[in-house]
Amino acid sequence: MNKLTILFVFLILAAISCKKPDTSAEDLPPANLTLVSEVSTDSSGSVSFTASATNAKMYTFDYGDSKTEISVTGKVTHHYSASGVYTVTVVAKSATSKTSSKTTVITVAVVQGLVWSEEFDTPGAPSAANWGYDTGAGGWGNNEAEYYTTRTDNANVSGGTLKIVLKKESYSGSSYTSARLLSKGKFSFSYGTIKVRAKMPVGGGTWPAIWMLGDNISSAGWPACGEIDIMEHLGNQVNKIYGTLHYPGHYGGTAEGGSTTITNATTEFHIYSCEWSPTTIKFFVDGNLYYSHGNTADLPFNQKFFIILNIAMGGNFGGNIDPDFTSGTMEVDYVRVYQ
Repeated sequence: MNKLTILFVFLILAAISCKKPDTSAEDLPPANLTLVSEVSTDSSGSVSFTASATNAKMYTFDYGDSKTEISVTGKVTHHYSASGVYTVTVVAKSATSKTSSKTTVITVAVVQGLVWSEEFDTPGAPSAANWGYDTGAGGWGNNEAEYYTTRTDNANVSGGTLKIVLKKESYSGSSYTSARLLSKGKFSFSYGTIKVRAKMPVGGGTWPAIWMLGDNISSAGWPACGEIDIMEHLGNQVNKIYGTLHYPGHYGGTAEGGSTTITNATTEFHIYSCEWSPTTIKFFVDGNLYYSHGNTADLPFNQKFFIILNIAMGGNFGGNIDPDFTSGTMEVDYVRVYQ
């Protein structure tokens, strides 16, 4: 082989070795990703999304309300159950699982309708279709002084309102009786607005509450089931209203919540409400917001909860009991749930 031939072969081999390998389009991540949203104007909570990218084979949408969806076309419609500001993220994926992402923020307004209510219009015992009872003493670890009964002496409907009556009397080893009504097994819901119009009892040590627990309390236990305290009032702190969330890592003395001071809590009716969505839980008195807490997918507030109405006496939160106390009543005009 002469020198010219050897040089020619060498140049060919060098050219081959320097040539970059061919990369197919499918080996590249999706490019030029766009995300367009269209919020329905009918306040239904419906939002349409269109995602598009070069070289994308699949799109995964995270709607910002603990829900996700996979689409091949990139065109989806999602229904939000509550008003709010949501951060939506789409991830485009190529055939070889390379990804690109895009995020947008949307504001959704949802008009809610009444889905359940208890108006307390039928005199006598509370409706068995809507309410059951917890019975017993001790307050489930709260060191309370009352014994919860099923008697109409402690819970009855008259004049269009429910009366939960806390009495000083000796009963089954306790010095006080009361009632704890709950809608467990009869009605529960997830997300929406609950409004309760009520008037608080008078007396040191009284501890009325309007609250909710997760449906899974029997299997998960407390606080893993989550607890939403819509309203708590203490007879030793007249007119101070508490709204609180209990969940793993934040319960008892480390619970998350806020409070507000109103007037005439024991002499006038007020509306205690909670707006609950996949992104926030908000507490109000008479329409005035006083505490808001973020809700995320890792919290236990994304399942169905049931409602509880009760008056406790003394205990860890109720505090010192007035020795002159004889009886006190929490009067409830209605309980309404909107979604």
